[in-house]
Amino acid sequence: MLSNNKRPTVASGRLTIYVGSAPGVGKTYKMLQDAHVVREKGVDVVIGWLETHGRQETWAQVKDLEIIPPKRVWFGDHEYAEMDVAEIKRRRPQVALIDELAHSNVPEAGANAKRYQDVIEVLDAGIDVVTTVNIQHLESLYDKVAHITGVSVRERIPDWFVDRARELKLVDVPPETLQERLKQGKIYALNKVESALAHFFQLGNLSALRELALLEVADDVDARLDAIRETRLMPATRDKLMVCVNYRPHSEQLIRRGWRIADRLSADLFVLIVLTSPPERGLSQREQHLLDNIRALSQQFNAQVITRVAAAPTIGQTIVQVANELGISQIIMGQPLSRPRWRTLWAENPVNYVLEHAEFVDLLVVFNVRAEEPERQGQNAARHHRSAKV
Repeated sequence: MLSNNKRPTVASGRLTIYVGSAPGVGKTYKMLQDAHVVREKGVDVVIGWLETHGRQETWAQVKDLEIIPPKRVWFGDHEYAEMDVAEIKRRRPQVALIDELAHSNVPEAGANAKRYQDVIEVLDAGIDVVTTVNIQHLESLYDKVAHITGVSVRERIPDWFVDRARELKLVDVPPETLQERLKQGKIYALNKVESALAHFFQLGNLSALRELALLEVADDVDARLDAIRETRLMPATRDKLMVCVNYRPHSEQLIRRGWRIADRLSADLFVLIVLTSPPERGLSQREQHLLDNIRALSQQFNAQVITRVAAAPTIGQTIVQVANELGISQIIMGQPLSRPRWRTLWAENPVNYVLEHAEFVDLLVVFNVRAEEPERQGQNAARHHRSAKV
């Protein structure tokens, strides 16, 4: 069983991911179409898992492709169908089509929690995998998707897994076409159309998600070109980014933002946790939970975690000291919470201190999103989603 946060060894199978902006763009349909082209060339292709969501047009594309039967799993008083990884490995095709990459498996002893972990097992068996996913399931885009749509996506995949893909294939349709498909009952049942149009499938939401998908695939192309250039040229000195966090819910948003910037700059990422009281004094259950989440997310993004203890008046000084020690080129901090005026008399704003004392270091201050705000912000986000690309 694979850990959610551990990078696996390099697999011998090749990974291809069909990426879409939203349900209904045609990822599964296109994957099946392309599979027939590959099969006609003599390649052994099977369907490891297929989710048609009742769409007849998609099911019609299966034709004579072999389907590995699902296994049955009991959980509570219900029986569920899940992908049979063992049978796929025993059958050992050249290519396995595995739909719905972001799926969470039904709890089962000895089994993986997530489908992307199942895919890693299949890849490690030397089998090429072709899979599908929508852009909103990418971990580093969690905050941005919540801001745009007002929906907190619960099933997410780590960015490092997507980076393993040999190729990302964008499946794209205009938002207007997607809405028309919805109205025709080609995405959800007709009794769900009105609700979907009023919420997730608003034209502004679809346009913003489409832009995110286009940018993600474009960034992937740029990264591959940069890798080719680096094999021919002496690599430049890598930038170092440091995200400054504490036990605030806002910290996870900062780490995701930091990783996306570091990934685009091919920079090393550091996460500095500044505690205002020594850990031995004890943290509340909520604070400890948030710190555990910060460390887990940092590990998922392959960031080096550094912990420092500093009294409130010296937080800024501590940040600058660590930045100097590590040779940091960019610092990312959260917007300070509003404080009573009397407190500013003895505790300098750490952002101001860093701005004044961190020489030759860029500073990015990220706005603070309160936990209760995403739904309200989603109503206006469609008009403003172009203001920040990172």
